[in-house]
Amino acid sequence: MAPSKSSKKDKSKKTKKAGDDKKKLSALDAAAKVLAEIGKPMSCKEMIEAMGKKGYWSSPGGKTPESTLYSAVLKEITTKGKESRFKKTDRGQFARS
Repeated sequence: MAPSKSSKKDKSKKTKKAGDDKKKLSALDAAAKVLAEIGKPMSCKEMIEAMGKKGYWSSPGGKTPESTLYSAVLKEITTKGKESRFKKTDRGQFARS
C-alpha cells in the first residue's frame, strides 16, 4: 500500500459562502436585541418566541430554553450589576437597561 499523500499542508481551507460572514448571536445577545427593538418588558418565553421569529436565535434542541435564558439573564444582572444589559421589572419580566 502506498502511503497517503495528504498532510496538514495539503488540506485546503474551507471557503466562505455568501452571507456566512454574519456572526450568529448568542441567546443573551439576541434577547438584548429583541428587548431593545420591542421597548417593553418581556418574559423569557416571549423573548425566545420573538428571537425565533426574527431569526436571531433558535434553540439547538434544548427542552427548556426559557429556563436557560432566565438563568443567564439573572446571572448577567448579578455579575455585572449596573453594567448589565438587562433589568428585572417584575416577576419573570425583564427589560433592556
